Amino acid sequence: MASLNVGNLGEYLREQRRNAQLSLRQLADAAGVSNPYLSQIERGLRKPSAEVLQQVAKALRISAETLYVRAGILDAERDLNEVETRAVILADPTLDERQKQVLLQIYESFRKENGFGSGEERASDTDTPGAKGDADGDTGDSGTDDSGTDDSKTDPRRTAG
Repeated sequence: MASLNVGNLGEYLREQRRNAQLSLRQLADAAGVSNPYLSQIERGLRKPSAEVLQQVAKALRISAETLYVRAGILDAERDLNEVETRAVILADPTLDERQKQVLLQIYESFRKENGFGSGEERASDTDTPGAKGDADGDTGDSGTDDSGTDDSKTDPRRTAG
């Protein structure tokens, strides 16, 4: 199998794994990937996805962005802030998936408004059912419950005024 242009990434991962005093098997288990797959990444035979890189970075306790740059997924300076912001939002355990997607859509709409949109917002609008329109500041709490009925008339805590 021909080596892909990820040798630098593989060498870096091996170095970081050794610095962390982890065996290949230990890192694979911690990252949730197979031992052979991680070995192929380290040898430059496979190009991992951003998700796999994020899992490996978390297991090694290093920056996922560093791995993205080494893998050629990310331009070092241009995209770093956007990726860091997205990674922090996606990694926040206090937010559910819907909240994360809405927050990312709002973030992307502001970037687009300021001339820095990446074009990813088009894909995310169709990926999250019911989230369309949330990027304009709508919090989703319109006085209706999930069934679509107006609970302001039946809930004494909700009064007009």
